[in-house]
Parts: sequence; structure tokens; C-alpha cells
Amino acid sequence: MTDSTPDPAPATGAVPGPRKRFLRQVLRLAGPYWHCERRAKVRGATLLLLLLTMGQVGLSVWSNYWQKALFDALEQRSVRGVLVQVAVFALILAITIAVTAGHLLVKRWLQIDWRAWLTEQLVGSWMADGRHYRLLFSAGDHDNPDQRIAEDISIATDSAIAMAHTLVYSLLSLGLFIDILWSVSGAIVVPGTEVQVPGYMVPLAFVYAAMGSVLGWMFGRPLVRTTNDLQTAEATFRFGLSRARENTEAIALMRGEPLERAGSSARFSRIVRDYDRQSLAYLWLVSFGTAYGALLPVFPILIAAPQYISGAMSLGALMQAAQAFQRLTSALSWPVDNIGGIARCRASADRVLSLYEDIQQLDADAHAQTGPRIAVARSDRARLEIEDLCIAEPTGHILIEHFSADIRRGERVLITGDSVVTGSLFKVIGGLWPWGSGRVWLPGDGGMLFLAHRPLLPEGTLREALCYPHLPDAFSEAAIHHALECAGLAWLAPRLDDRANWEQELLQRAQQRLGLARVFLQRPAWVLMEGATDAFDTKGERRILEMLYRELPNATLLNISFHPDLEDLHHRTLVLTRMSETKMLFDRQRVKVVVH
Repeated sequence: MTDSTPDPAPATGAVPGPRKRFLRQVLRLAGPYWHCERRAKVRGATLLLLLLTMGQVGLSVWSNYWQKALFDALEQRSVRGVLVQVAVFALILAITIAVTAGHLLVKRWLQIDWRAWLTEQLVGSWMADGRHYRLLFSAGDHDNPDQRIAEDISIATDSAIAMAHTLVYSLLSLGLFIDILWSVSGAIVVPGTEVQVPGYMVPLAFVYAAMGSVLGWMFGRPLVRTTNDLQTAEATFRFGLSRARENTEAIALMRGEPLERAGSSARFSRIVRDYDRQSLAYLWLVSFGTAYGALLPVFPILIAAPQYISGAMSLGALMQAAQAFQRLTSALSWPVDNIGGIARCRASADRVLSLYEDIQQLDADAHAQTGPRIAVARSDRARLEIEDLCIAEPTGHILIEHFSADIRRGERVLITGDSVVTGSLFKVIGGLWPWGSGRVWLPGDGGMLFLAHRPLLPEGTLREALCYPHLPDAFSEAAIHHALECAGLAWLAPRLDDRANWEQELLQRAQQRLGLARVFLQRPAWVLMEGATDAFDTKGERRILEMLYRELPNATLLNISFHPDLEDLHHRTLVLTRMSETKMLFDRQRVKVVVH
């Protein structure tokens, strides 16, 4: 995924603004999808969904007229009329099943396709240019990005399409059933006057729905806030469990289980608290909804009964009017009926957009040049050049400044000193640490491979872990076996196609050997290591470095290590010391750089 990938929200060139209203949020998620590269399929499916929704509304109107005909036949005690209506009902039922099935398939295709497209865009933006790492140090509401991508996108897309369908259905039903109810209900004379009110059930339906909507929003408003709070608490709880799983060995060795249980219990207590608050919000809403729904079938019959009793309305017309009244009020009650769905969709859309906007903010800050930033670029020369480098913490405290270095192809440089400074330098060269000033020119020849203290070993086969980040078929079987042998892992060769969690399967020293096996396999021109051999004993460390020099004699090595017996294996040593006084960026500092 590159920066040329379309964004999941319109690019305006400006810094993202504050959170928008619910409809604006949904449109910001849907707009780019509507104009994406597969827009012909998307627009075709959307049009088909609209046509099927119109078919559903048409069938409901047909059913309404069928109900009138059925009850009229029953009132007339006509066997033939009833049998005809049974046949008509069978036809309506068959068409309804076909339309509903087609509607379900098209709607679910749109839901999963929109989710897949949006997930692809957001993951691409998040995982590009180290943004997933830099986001950890930036301000904003972007906690648990994995949960936002995996769950919130699903909730937002599924519920948005479902509610869009019900909204269109309600609007179409509104227009059609107003006309039906107006013509069926007739006119009523106001008691004590000669004033006639035509279509009197229509304004009563509006009054009934308006009162229900107002009361429903009053009872349902707390649900929006409590739903958002509960989703945040759930995500925090899952993150804590995931962190415990990733650090299970350290927790077991340090006997930290009681503290972990206490932390998990505290996080779950927050879930219980927010769940109880949401339950109270649901209690008021469900109680009102139950009363509102129970009265709905009865109320239109009661208000139309005088017309039927006086003979102005047949039994079929009475039942048609009652059903039309229910359809009309149901359409008008769409906001009340969807309070819970709107709350979930709004909370999830806000969490997705906040992550995307904070990713945008990273790029906006980088392009705005509002403050000093470390510039990292690639040159056309076979050397690594560091010019007047100042490294600061994200808070602005300077760690080191006025550091320059020129490292030529084939050199072996040992970097030692303060671990915070050396670790930050490692991230600066890797393009992960922009805080500070100065410039780093990366070499233009050959590839660069970074080896951290603990190599990343993705779950899967050992072959996949060894070849990471390349595909396993990028290397021959002989090359893979040779790399394992050079790294002292020949005993793992029979397990190349075994699947396991290798971070737990292998001891730390074996993990570091596997990271070094990647070097022997991928054979980069530049190797940068940060504590990548500190799990070895002195003899083992020397042997693996000597093997590295024999296998890659022309490669450049920058080795960040704090073992004092390695200097003779390197051409020179850089000792980096942190500032003795805490100063902020722009303040004058001193840096100690000792070159042996």
C-alpha cells in the first residue's frame, strides 16, 4: 500500500476539523466508496437495492388493498371471494419471498464490499510510512486502532446500509400510505358543529407519531453517550487481555498474575458500570416502546369505529384504514425506532473517522513544517550521512544535538553509550523518529535491514517467519537451509513448515539467531542492529559477528551494543551520551561524541 492509495475520506489539503454530525460522518465514509475504482459495481448494486426496496413498498401497498378485499369478502360471506383472495395472497407471498431474498443478498454484498474497501484503505494508511508507530506519540483519540478497524468499521458499514434501507422504505411508505389513509378514512363531523374534517386519520397519525418521536428521543438520548462509553470500555478491556497474552512469559516469570488480574478486574468493572448505565438508558426506551407499540394496532380501530358503526365504512375499509395508519405511523416513527442503531453507528463512525483524521494530522504536521523535524531522504551515494542531528523526545526535551557522522560502504561501526540516545538514533535512521532537527541521508545502493532487540516473528510457518517481510517463495530451499546453518539454527530445518507462535516457542537467544538468519538469507548491503545479539554470551556473540563478516564481507554494519569486548571487531566506535541538563528544543545544548 502506497500513499497513492485513495483515502477513505475526501482529501481537502487542510488539517482535519472537529467531529461532524451523524449524517455528515456517514457521508464522509460513504462518499469515497461511491467514487472508488469499482464504482460501476457499487452504483449498480445501490440502484438494484433501491429498486428492490421500491418493490417491497409496492408489495406492502398491494397487501393493504388485499386485506380490504379479504375482509369485505368475509363480511359478505362470499366463499368464492375468499378463495380468490387466498390465491392472490399466494401470489403476493411468492413475489415477496423472491424480492426479500434478492434484497438480502444485494444488501449484504454492499455491506461486506464497503467494509472490505474501507478496511483496505484505513489499514493501508495506518501501516504506511511508520504511521502506526508515530501515532503512539501523537495526541488525539485513536486508542485501540486494531479494534476500530476490525469491529467499528463493521458496525458502521452494516448499520449505515441497514438504516439507509429502512429510511428509504419509510419515506416511500409515507407518501403512498398518506394517500391511502386519506381516501379510506373519509370525513368526520366535529361534534356540535357542521364542520367536516376530511381524511381525519392522517393528521391523527402525524400527532401520534410526533408525540412518540418526541418522547422517544427524550428517553433515548442517554443511549448515545452510554453506548459510546461502553464501546470504549470494551476496547480497553480487550487491549489489556491482548497485552497480557503477548507478555505471558514475562508475567509468569515475575509472578505478576495477581496484578494482572487486578488490572483486568478494574477494566471489566468499567464495562459493568457502563453496561449498567446503558441498561438504564435501554429501560426507559424499551418501556416507552412497549407502550407505544401495544397501543398502535388498537388506536386506529378505535378512532375509525364510529365510521364503521354508522355504516359509512365497510369492515374491509376499516381494516385497511387501521393497517394504513400503522404503516404511516411506523414510517413517521423511523427516528424513534432507530435510536439504538443510530447510537451504535454514530459511535463507531466517530471512532473510525477519529483514527483516520489523526493519521491525516500526522501528515499535515509533517507537511506544515510548523516545528523542527528530522529530514530523512535517500541519496545517490554509497554512504550514510548524518548532518547536524538533534534528537528530542516527543515532549521536546533534547537528548543529543550537533551530531554528525559519515559512514562509508563496508564499514563496521560500533555505537554505544546511553541506551535512550542510541535507541532513538536507531529509530531516526529507520524513519520512525521525526522529533528533532537535522538531516539523514540514507545510502542509495543496496537494501537496508534493521534488526531490533527482539525480532518480529509473525505467527505462521517457520519458513514465513524466516523470510519476513518477503514471501517464502522468494528464496530457494538451499539458501534457506544455508542461512539457518550460518545462524546456528540447523536443528530447526526439519520444522520449516511447522506452524507455531514462534515468539513463545523459541527462547530469546534462538529468536535473535532467527533474526540474524534473515540477514544471511536476504543479504542486505546495510545492516543496522540494536541489541540484536545481547542474549548471546561473549564467545557466541563474537562467533556470530565473525560469521556475518565472512558471509557478507562488503556489507556495512552499524551495531548498537553495550558489550565492551566487541570494539576490536569494528573499524570504529561512537559513544553517545545524553545531555546532562534537561533542555527543550531550540535551547543551546552540548553533546558528547567520542570517536575511537
